[in-house]
Amino acid sequence: MPNWKEGDRVRVITRPVTEEDRKSNRYYDHMGGLVGIVQNVYNEAEIAIKIEPEFMTPVTAGVQKEATMRMREKFLSNISEEQKKQLNKEELEFDAHYVQLVQTKDLEKF
Repeated sequence: MPNWKEGDRVRVITRPVTEEDRKSNRYYDHMGGLVGIVQNVYNEAEIAIKIEPEFMTPVTAGVQKEATMRMREKFLSNISEEQKKQLNKEELEFDAHYVQLVQTKDLEKF
């Protein structure tokens, strides 16, 4: 088993979902094939990876886009007009990162 560290580029393996996966909520069909960068190594079994958008399925990308739009709306509704004027275009139109918690056994180097 590789010794994962922050910054490693990885791919989630594609495999059938088991009964244990369903009970523990640790692996889903949509995770297979996702590619990203290790953001945090929590322990020997769990790692957070920032998913690269170009590897998302159309459904996952659509959900991510909708979630980002909702986050922007909520953020903008909770700040004053004066605060909005102080933000630049990139800050107003921020992108949310898609970070997935993955079991190390479900990762491979990419």
